[in-house]
Amino acid sequence: MILIYTHKITPRVRYAFKHIFTRILLIDIDFTSKIEDFVAFSGPKLSYTKIALGKEFFIKCNDLLFQQGIGDFEIKMSKWGTTPCFFYQGQKSTIPFDIFSASFYLISRYEEYLPHVKDKYGRFPAKQSLAFLHNFLEDPVIDIWAYKLLRILKERFPDYEFKSRTYNYISTIDIDNAYAYKHKSLIRAVGGFVKDIYKLNILNLWDRLAVRFNIKKDPFDTFDKIIKLKNKYEARTIFFFLIGDYTTFDTNVSASKTKFRLLIKSMVDYARVGLHPSFYTMTDAQKLKYEKLRLEAITNMPIFRSRQHYLRFEMPITYQNLIDLDINEDYSMGYASHVGFRASTCTPFYFYDLDFEIQTPLKVFPFALMDTTLNDYMKLTPKQSLGKIRDLRNKVLQVNGTFITLFHNESLSGYLRWRGWAKVYELMLKMGTVKGRW
Repeated sequence: MILIYTHKITPRVRYAFKHIFTRILLIDIDFTSKIEDFVAFSGPKLSYTKIALGKEFFIKCNDLLFQQGIGDFEIKMSKWGTTPCFFYQGQKSTIPFDIFSASFYLISRYEEYLPHVKDKYGRFPAKQSLAFLHNFLEDPVIDIWAYKLLRILKERFPDYEFKSRTYNYISTIDIDNAYAYKHKSLIRAVGGFVKDIYKLNILNLWDRLAVRFNIKKDPFDTFDKIIKLKNKYEARTIFFFLIGDYTTFDTNVSASKTKFRLLIKSMVDYARVGLHPSFYTMTDAQKLKYEKLRLEAITNMPIFRSRQHYLRFEMPITYQNLIDLDINEDYSMGYASHVGFRASTCTPFYFYDLDFEIQTPLKVFPFALMDTTLNDYMKLTPKQSLGKIRDLRNKVLQVNGTFITLFHNESLSGYLRWRGWAKVYELMLKMGTVKGRW
C-alpha cells in the first residue's frame, strides 16, 4: 500500500488517485490528511499538496480536485519528456505537472460541460476537444502518464512489490440494421423498390428482389460469420441491438417481427447482448426506459450494457438516465468522426458526476475506433484501415490497456461500400487477441 497525504480529501481526489493507482497500476492506496500519521508511516508514501512536507515523493497540486462545480479556466500545454501534459507545476514537484488533476479533467469529460457548439447531430465535436487541438487524441495519455509515474515509483521504492495488469480486447458490434431487405414492412419494401427504380439502381433492385424471394441471403445477415470468428479467435464479443421505433435515424427491422426477436434470442446464447438506445433517447428518459424493457422482454434477462445510437449522449443527463435504469456499463465513449481516445484513457472507468460530485456505479468502456469512422469519415481503404487499427492497438498494448473496437454487422457483408471489410474485421480480431506486438 502507498499512503497519500493531502490537505483535504475530496471525492475528486479519491476518484483521480484511484483511477491512476488502483485501476491502471493495480496499487493499493490509502489517504490521510493528518501530517503526524503521514510522518509516522514507514512504508511508501506520497504527498499531494501545495508545499512539500520534507523530502518525500511530492506532487504539487492544482486547485481542480479541491473545487466543486464547473469553472472555465485557461489550459496551457507543456511536455513531460515527449508526452503532452498540462497543469504544469514546476521542478519542485517530483513530476513536473499535476497528473491527477489533468487525468480528472480528461476522464470526467469536464470540457463537455463547458459551452461548446454541437455538431449537426447534437454531439460534442472531436475537433473542439483538448486532445484533438493538441494532437494527442490517438494516444491514451492518462495510461502513458501512469506508466511513466510507475517507473519513478519503482526507482523511489525498490522494495515495494508492484503488480502488472494484462492487455484485453473487446469486439463490439452495433446492429443498426439487422437486415438490408428482409423482414422490412410492406410500405418500406415498396418504398425501397420505387427508390431503386427512380435512381436506376439496378444492382440494388436485383438484390432486393432476390432476397425477398429467398434466392439470395440478405447481405447484412452476417451473424453466423461473426460468431464463427468470435469462436475461432476466442474474442470477447458484445452485440448492441437497436430496437427503438422507426424514425429517420432508426431504421432497423421492427422489434415486433418474430425473426428479429429470434435473432436476438439466439445471439444471447453465443455472446453478450446490450441495448443500442435509439437516436432520440439522448435526453428522453421515458423512451430509454421503454426500449430497455422491450429488449428485456425479448431476451428474458436483465439488460445492463448499452451504447447510444449515433454515439449521441449529453453530459451528464444521458448517463444519469442510464444509472436510474440500472444500466451499469456504457460503451458510447468515442467519436464518430475521429478514431482515438475521447477520454484519453484505454482503461474502463466509472463516470464521475460533476453535478453531484460523486463517483457513480456506471462503468464507461472507451472504444478506440469504429468501422464507419475509418471508411466514411476518414476515407481510408481496407489496407490503410488495418494500419491505423494496428497503430492504435499497439498503443493500448504498450500500457496493457483494454482495446475496444466498434464494427457493424453490415460491414462484414462485403456489400456495396463494404467490399473488403470482412477481411479487415477478421484480421482485427486476430490482431486484437494476440498479446504481443503486431
